[in-house]
Amino acid sequence: MGITQLLFWILAIASLFSALMVVTSKNPVYSVIWLIITFFTISGHYVLLNAQFLAIVNIIVYAGAIMVLFLFVIMLMNLSKETEPQKNKWLRLIGALAGGCLMLVLVAALKDTAGKDAELGTGSIGLIQNLGSVLFHDYVVPFEISSILFLSAMVGAVVIGKKEERTGPREGNRQLVEDAKESMGV
Repeated sequence: MGITQLLFWILAIASLFSALMVVTSKNPVYSVIWLIITFFTISGHYVLLNAQFLAIVNIIVYAGAIMVLFLFVIMLMNLSKETEPQKNKWLRLIGALAGGCLMLVLVAALKDTAGKDAELGTGSIGLIQNLGSVLFHDYVVPFEISSILFLSAMVGAVVIGKKEERTGPREGNRQLVEDAKESMGV
């Protein structure tokens, strides 16, 4: 067993353990912290697959920005045991049954898959140079269209967020009456 396989198994066990802790933690803040650890271990898998760009983006976007947003939402909601509704034992039983059915479907779907080993560290698709050349040569038109869409979304957000100058109710009504008179030719 080589060092890459050893790292893979360590990261896989850490990912599964931290994902289980996300689900089973009673405190939502601890769940978010375990989710951050899960994202870091998944980034470790990306590094093993020679996709360093995806690893960095995963850390920056998910472990950084999204988790901070989750923490703010959890802290603003002020969750406590008193505000949490009590769940019926039948709901818990139905939830366990639904989870068991999902696990059964996943096992049935994956039982006939071939056990192929991933070629760790040999691929070059995740490197930023290859990603950039494919993005700017093969997909340049969709890239430019998406940039125009993002620009129009930003302009729309600024226009919607901009406050209008408010006039008093009488001045606004007076302006409406004058506009109506002009349109009717009076």
